[in-house]
Amino acid sequence: MKKVVALFFALAIFLITSIGQTDDVTLAAPSQNYLFFSTGCAHCVKVDEYFQKNNILEKYNIEEKNISGDAKCAQEFNEICQKEGIPLNKRGVPMLYFEGQCIMGDKPIINFFEEFADNSNDNSNDNSPINQTDLTIPIVISGALVDAINPCEFAVLILLLSTILVHDNRKKSLQAGLAFSFSMFISYYLIGLGLYGAVASTGLSITFMKIIGVLAILVGLFNLKDYFWYGKGFVMEVPMSWRPRMKKLIRSVTSPIGAFFVGFLVSLFLLPCTSGPYIVVMGMLGNTATFNTALWMLLLYNLIFISPMILITLGVYKGLDPKKLEKLRNEKIKLLHLIAGLIMLGMGAVILLVVT
Repeated sequence: MKKVVALFFALAIFLITSIGQTDDVTLAAPSQNYLFFSTGCAHCVKVDEYFQKNNILEKYNIEEKNISGDAKCAQEFNEICQKEGIPLNKRGVPMLYFEGQCIMGDKPIINFFEEFADNSNDNSNDNSPINQTDLTIPIVISGALVDAINPCEFAVLILLLSTILVHDNRKKSLQAGLAFSFSMFISYYLIGLGLYGAVASTGLSITFMKIIGVLAILVGLFNLKDYFWYGKGFVMEVPMSWRPRMKKLIRSVTSPIGAFFVGFLVSLFLLPCTSGPYIVVMGMLGNTATFNTALWMLLLYNLIFISPMILITLGVYKGLDPKKLEKLRNEKIKLLHLIAGLIMLGMGAVILLVVT
């Protein structure tokens, strides 16, 4: 048991650090300081006059970049904005990239240098980048909790553990449950990276955030429908037509190694009932968070997501009857949909209030 748990965390740490190192290579901050401007911009002219009067460019080794006359400069401008988590609708010139921080607007840039000796971080003007950490963490945790209490994953894990117990002992069941959980962690982490990359690379605007907010509300309403009218129409779970194949696949597992590889396949079956919160969270991160921030938010999300799987696995290892767990799941399935629905409605409302 200790070896399996140790392997889980070792591989998780390796995954995070290795991806983080790649990010440092591809999105590393420039070695120089830059002033991005555009031809014909009146605010840029004010900054240029101030810089020439006070010899700012030479004194602080700042290189000017014209985004209207050079496609490469424009690309560098957007890459820095994306790296710093600046939404598309908040990007503008003049923008100063100085010692790892972004300052936008003529007055904030001028004030920055006038007060540089006393307060080099004075970039709190309305035109400067917005820190959205206070919103990001609660949304990530809320979305992860919705996925964590999803009745689909409970059903799959309970069926898997029951299958292993028939063939072997509790120790094998413990190893299989942990292997399955780790497999789900890897699969969803990689899916999350893909979703984040797709959103971040397109540079979507505030309109996309409104769509994400509406999507969260729709997922919440669909879950509330399953609380009041469960079984009528579609349900926010694995489609009925998919379930026989999924059960057959799970029942074929007889070892921890088999459970690990089946986890990747089962994650695809679970996407219809788990993708709603994930798409909302990844869409928000892709539009507001830097790559490194997204890595850690993904880690937090997926650790919360698999935590009930690990708890159930440990419970069965300690003697809990999987049949009783399945009975309890069926009894509380409508309540789980109610909780998920209310959380998603709250997430959607918060997102829409912030971006409007």
